[in-house]
Parts: sequence; structure tokens; C-alpha cells
Amino acid sequence: MRITILETGRAPGRLSEDYPRYPDMFVSLLSKADDSLCFESVALVDGEALPDPSVCDAVLITGSPAGVYDSTPWMDPLRTFIRAGFAAKTPMVGVCFGHQIIADAMGGEVRKSGKGWGVGRHTYTINRRRDWMMDAGPTVSLSVSHQDQVITPPLGAITLAHSAHTDHAMLAYADAPVISVQGHPEFSDPFVSALWSARRGKSLTDAQVDGALESLTRPEDNALVGDWIVRFLRSAR
Repeated sequence: MRITILETGRAPGRLSEDYPRYPDMFVSLLSKADDSLCFESVALVDGEALPDPSVCDAVLITGSPAGVYDSTPWMDPLRTFIRAGFAAKTPMVGVCFGHQIIADAMGGEVRKSGKGWGVGRHTYTINRRRDWMMDAGPTVSLSVSHQDQVITPPLGAITLAHSAHTDHAMLAYADAPVISVQGHPEFSDPFVSALWSARRGKSLTDAQVDGALESLTRPEDNALVGDWIVRFLRSAR
């Protein structure tokens, strides 16, 4: 199976030079779950053209500093791609911004949350389980860094996990092989520590950054969610 990764953003400043790019993070994560996978990436941020979703084995949409309300040159073409992917029943996964743009493209409401920034290691309660969620316990924990949220999921979306901060942290779609998650299974602790620290005194307060860094003492479930993604994509094919 070849996974087409749509690169919709890059880490700010020096972080994009000091750490792998988002597609490379996903290659590392998903290859640990299945080393037979193949990957290609499409850098929307560099103006690369979107493929025909009907010929993709599977698609993964990365995180981004952009919001669904921003007028980037690739935002509307990406919405069109997502809708065409739904029509073609192309297996698709969205993470963070990817989670949000899928919901937005399909008619959901996405905006900045009144609950403010989500940063740190967040623990989500599992609402519903699917066959591909092997070894799922009552909760799953991932690092997060977001202001926007899915406020109202589109018709046909089923909430699989939530937290007090994020009502719709993981979605599955009833009429298409599509899932999405707000948290970042691809982010390592060193990277996410550097990301939060880079925002200290800018978009984040000292207290927010200190609390986020302290939360990393709690275990993460990156490998588990990476395994879920691969199991989902394989079952969808």
C-alpha cells in the first residue's frame, strides 16, 4: 500500500531545519507499525499539485499552522480533493489541521475554540471502538498544539474520543473510509517541547508552556495510534 501524504504546513523557524518535516515524521511512525508500506508526499505548501484521489491507495493530511478559514492558495483545492476522495471511497486520515479540514470540507463547523489553546499531553476518553482499534483502553493520550477545533461534526461523522477540552477529538465517517484525530501521534517529545517553547511569550504564556512541558511526564500513545492508522487503512483497502 502506498500512502500519499499531503504536507499542509511546516514547523516554525529553525524547528523546520532542526527536526524532520511532518511527512517524514509520519513515515517514521507508520513504518514502525508496518515496514512494508510505501510513501509519497505532496508539498501543498510549495504549490505542488494535488493528485486524483481516486488513484491513491490511501491519503494522510498533516497538521498545519493554517486554519480552515485562511485563504491559502491550496485551501479550496484541498476541500475539493477531500470531497472527491469521499465520493471515490479513498481511505483517508487527517491529523490536527487534517482532522479539521476534512470536517470543514464535509459541512462541519471548525473555528477557534472558546476554551483557548490546547497544549501539552491531552488524554481523551474513548467513546466508541472500532475493529481496527486493537488494544484500546478507556483512554488514549497524545501531545497537542491547537487553537482551532471541530465544534460541530458534519453529518455522518461519529465521535470516537473526547476530552473536557476537545469534544470531538477523534472522528470516523459512516459513509466513507475516513478517520481523523486532533492530537499528534507523529510528534516526538523533543520536537513538541521545542514547538511549545518557541511560542513562549508569543502565542503562549509562561504558565501554559510550563504546564505543557510538565504534562510530558505522562505516557503517550503514539505507537498505538500509529498502529490504529495502519490497521484502519489496511482494512479500508
